[in-house]
Amino acid sequence: MVAQCGGECSCATCHVYVEAGDVGEPAEDELDMLELVAAERRPQSRLSCQLRVGPELDGLVVRIPETQY
Repeated sequence: MVAQCGGECSCATCHVYVEAGDVGEPAEDELDMLELVAAERRPQSRLSCQLRVGPELDGLVVRIPETQY
């Protein structure tokens, strides 16, 4: 995964599909960046740099789109 912005929510190159698990709702700036993703945007689309990882996400499944940018 490229993730060129280093977690700053400014490039959309870390686009993933969250298959299961409660990762919370995306903030407005993440929703704006999701408009720029190269792969198909889906309801489960998220920017991985914006997911807060903790023990509650143990077993979380994410898929990386074939095309990132």
